[in-house]
Amino acid sequence: MVVATRDPGDGPGLATQDRPEALELSASGPGRPPLPDEQVELICRLARENPRWASCDHGRAAQPWSGRIRHRHGLPPAPRGEGPTWSDFLRSQAHRVLATDFFHVDAVDGQRYYALFVIEIEHRVVHLLGVTTTPNGQWVTQMARKLAWDLQEAKRTIGFLIRDRDTKFTAAFDEVLRAEGIETVRTPVRAPRTNAFAERWVETVRAECLDHLLIFSHHQLNHVLHVYVEHYDPARPHRGIGLEAPRTTVPGDPLGNVERRDVLGGFIHEYRRAA
Repeated sequence: MVVATRDPGDGPGLATQDRPEALELSASGPGRPPLPDEQVELICRLARENPRWASCDHGRAAQPWSGRIRHRHGLPPAPRGEGPTWSDFLRSQAHRVLATDFFHVDAVDGQRYYALFVIEIEHRVVHLLGVTTTPNGQWVTQMARKLAWDLQEAKRTIGFLIRDRDTKFTAAFDEVLRAEGIETVRTPVRAPRTNAFAERWVETVRAECLDHLLIFSHHQLNHVLHVYVEHYDPARPHRGIGLEAPRTTVPGDPLGNVERRDVLGGFIHEYRRAA
């Protein structure tokens, strides 16, 4: 008599059979006949040659078996079958996607200011739209019009704008962009990583700029943020784009002296070759 072993996730009890095939049968649950070796080999081959296929693409007869067969043969789990992942979408559409977000800055006198910006996913170029103390629907809609005008002037074709579910983004904001052919993509609830590019830039501007300054007025904050963006876009290397700056500039003489340029009083330095 052959006593078949079982996986911890199988049904209760040990399967006892007189035939060696009971080993495969008990591992997949009672009442389910084993797959022929040829079909198992075919499933493994298809999985290795087509890693993006979902389980359903291996054939209807293989669907209940696919996960266990992959596991037993050291193959990764099948991807989702509903379509591309969020990362796939961002990679394929990066040249047509912007992300936007608010962040706040508290001044010395206790006044809270709100800054709105957008970032281009492909090259990480940042555009500061505005700073205000009252980010109401009228102001946010005006910023959407400003963004649309800037894109038209730059002759840019944008298809998507990623934003979170902040109530400061009104239906009028979305409508202005929709009129320009830009679809607003709202991030899921409690999923900040879906807007990771914008969230990461907020961390950067705080760590490299705002955390080192005392803000006294709207005018000062607006000036500081614009100067920082003018530094960030053409001069700050970025790991996500191969240590290049978001916006390319004319390179200096490769044999020229290295010159330093002070930004915001000198706590940020830029270095480049003299022309």
